[in-house]
Amino acid sequence: MSDTPQASRPIAGVHALISESAGVSLCADYATRLASAARERGGVELTAEWILSVFDSFYAEFLKLTWAAKAAFQSRDHPTSIANARRRLGLYNATVYPLAEALREAFPKLTEGGPLWTDVEAVYRGAVHGRYEADLALAYLHSVQRRVHHGEWKPVEYGFGGSHRVLPPSTAVYARFPCSWPIDSLVIQRALQVAELTVPFCDPARDAELVARRVNDVLADRAGAGLRALEMVRAGFFRNRGAYLVGRLVLKGTELKPIVIALLSSEEGVRAEAVLHAVPHVHNLCSSTEAPFQVTNRHYHELAGFLKSIMPSRPLGLHYSTIGYYHFSKVAVMTEVRRRLVRERELLAVAPGSLGTVTIAFTSPRLDYVLKVIRDRPTSAYKWDSFDGLDVVLAKYKRVHEINRTGSMLDNILYYNLKLERSWFEPALATELLHASSNSVREQGRALVFKYLIAQRKLTPLNVFLETAPEEKAVRAMINLGFCIRNNAAANVFNKDFDIRNYGVSRYLKVYLYDYDAVETLTDVKVRTNRDRCDGEEDVPSWFFEPGVTFLPEEIEAGLRVRNRTLRRAFRAAHADLMSVEYWEGLQQALRAGEVPGIHTFPESCHLRDWGAETVAIE
Repeated sequence: MSDTPQASRPIAGVHALISESAGVSLCADYATRLASAARERGGVELTAEWILSVFDSFYAEFLKLTWAAKAAFQSRDHPTSIANARRRLGLYNATVYPLAEALREAFPKLTEGGPLWTDVEAVYRGAVHGRYEADLALAYLHSVQRRVHHGEWKPVEYGFGGSHRVLPPSTAVYARFPCSWPIDSLVIQRALQVAELTVPFCDPARDAELVARRVNDVLADRAGAGLRALEMVRAGFFRNRGAYLVGRLVLKGTELKPIVIALLSSEEGVRAEAVLHAVPHVHNLCSSTEAPFQVTNRHYHELAGFLKSIMPSRPLGLHYSTIGYYHFSKVAVMTEVRRRLVRERELLAVAPGSLGTVTIAFTSPRLDYVLKVIRDRPTSAYKWDSFDGLDVVLAKYKRVHEINRTGSMLDNILYYNLKLERSWFEPALATELLHASSNSVREQGRALVFKYLIAQRKLTPLNVFLETAPEEKAVRAMINLGFCIRNNAAANVFNKDFDIRNYGVSRYLKVYLYDYDAVETLTDVKVRTNRDRCDGEEDVPSWFFEPGVTFLPEEIEAGLRVRNRTLRRAFRAAHADLMSVEYWEGLQQALRAGEVPGIHTFPESCHLRDWGAETVAIE
């Protein structure tokens, strides 16, 4: 039983958003009434009403775009799917920003902050009390408040303040199918219907048999592991061209094992394409380094909890990112950071690895995240001729957040006007932040206030990993670095600094780019070479004086700064074409023509075989 959203009107801007609330139909009406309010209390009530009106319109459109992904998958309208996903990603800020500007103009006293916002929140809380999305509505209010104070040193709490909400029954979140091993294909056939697709499966019996065979093979070595039930989320997880059914196998005791069924839509109908059952594969599929899923179920807390149950080592905050609730993820991540610092009594210190020339990165030993700010000026080790400044670098981090990161770039969670206790910082780090990033960090009382703060998932820096890892794992990481570079390029992202210090490696040896100050648009880069020059030529090459970013592919290997010859040879053997002009110019041509190379989100071993083919469980 899917929770289909009610129809909502399109959102074209703030005037289309804030309407039809308490008999008021136009944005101008709110502004006029606020400006002429005789009492401050009247202004408070109108402000709360106005913000809630915009939130309701925002959330209705957010849900509408989510369910549109299901329609696009069924009709195989991939361009619309991608366009809607991009629109949904930017919808939050696209509504908050103009609303905040309108409020500043209509009710200037809001910029003073303090008790006035407390009164607005009290009225607002009463209006959203009892709604499932009450905490989300409060997060929206805080975002508006933060934006009203944009450019000022007035921190606003990232939290929900214990808002009350209605808890749904488990049956609204997932369907439970009691079963035992070996699982019957009829159970799988019922489970395939949880997304309630209107386009039928080409051959549901065949798909169910293949999926059941894979599940039975996976559990064969453990004699079924006491299989008791199959639980499947009542929704489809849609992204780009694909759709996924997400579930878990309930085994003896409290053990849970993930099961994700990848679906493909064709002219003949829908079919099951693959089964993911290993945690690393599901982890990579759901990673925040990918574009978010659009999930046709409203219950975001329970969805995040379900994902946490099958990927327990992944921080809860990132599971909200997986389903596209970035604004909620920000609160969950910061709550995790604060809880960890208080509980473990650890201090934030400069992050392990090489000192950043453009950013200051810091963390604590048990924290799951690395926090970053941009320096006012780069250090003396900076490689480039000029530094474009904080705003340009920050824009690059924002851009990476807003694109499909192709599974190879860390997402960036950006906070604004954030206050953290100074006692959580090592004294030397606090001093450096205040001295080297004075445009971004300021001391207020016993706290440090950040005009902005970047949070990323913590990884092992690749240079640190290569120094200590066994050779076999180091070689695999170097090869995966090449795939990371390729995937970045497929997203039209070019990191002109190939230095391995800009990359990190996960526990599954997957490599990600996480420093973005040297990121450029690939199609804007000039690809050149010196290989056409004869030995002994001493003239300056013709490309040397060309404006913009120039790239010589033959210099990639040297740019990596890897001393170990075995690792350099492994990279060269696996990715020799990366050192050629032809590869990069061909990719640029494909990108300009709109032909983006495909990105594989799970390995070939996960694909279902044809009838009679042997299936092998890969853990």
